[in-house]
Amino acid sequence: MKTKMIAAGVSAVLLAACATPPEKIAAASIPTGSYAALDCAALAAEQAKNETELAAVSKQQNEAVMGDAVGVFLVGVPMTSAMGGDKETEVAVAKGKIEGVKAERLRKGCA
Repeated sequence: MKTKMIAAGVSAVLLAACATPPEKIAAASIPTGSYAALDCAALAAEQAKNETELAAVSKQQNEAVMGDAVGVFLVGVPMTSAMGGDKETEVAVAKGKIEGVKAERLRKGCA
């Protein structure tokens, strides 16, 4: 009984250390003032750039999620996250930039 409790506790700790899927990562707070000087065309270009960046880091984060699942299954350790493959911060920042640009586009009445 005691062994099962210890195993359950260790499993919970290992799973908590696994990479988070990108769709579950909240956007970081990015000040919209960063985009105040941009016109609508520049904001559209910035939005496209940020969406491309989000797609790239989301792909890397999904790979980290899969790598962690395999690592936990095979050796009991989320190997990808342990080796620096977790891109949670980068995903959050990219999402925050997109939200910031969208807010500025809305404020300026851009299409």
